[in-house]
Amino acid sequence: MFYLAIGLILLGVVAMVAGWFRNRSLQKKLERGEIEELPNIVQAQDMECCGQHEVCEKESLLAAISKEIEYYNDEELDRFQGRKSDEYTEEEVEEFREVLYTMKETEVAGWVRSLQLRAVELPDEVKDEVVMVVGERRGG
Repeated sequence: MFYLAIGLILLGVVAMVAGWFRNRSLQKKLERGEIEELPNIVQAQDMECCGQHEVCEKESLLAAISKEIEYYNDEELDRFQGRKSDEYTEEEVEEFREVLYTMKETEVAGWVRSLQLRAVELPDEVKDEVVMVVGERRGG
């Protein structure tokens, strides 16, 4: 865990340094007249992406065929409809984890799709775990 924390800190420092060099380079180009203005930051529009690209890509073909909702013994999660992924309490996050870790690995992608169809966002804390489970299943 210590090495993970150090790694994340180092990654953050590298990103900051790279951003600083980029901004410096753009400022110099602006001063030399190579560009007329600094590029604007464009925020990507949220296209209902769950953040689990591997899961979404696999399920996208199935979603086009069927909009039928399948439950994975998780009906109680429907009470979170409309909740943003960063608004869950730790107890609520644990409810999602309990469902995730009690299902078969082969069911995880379908479960995520079911949550999407039900307008239930996965908590941010669980998204990485879902990707890990799907990745392990695919031999990644």
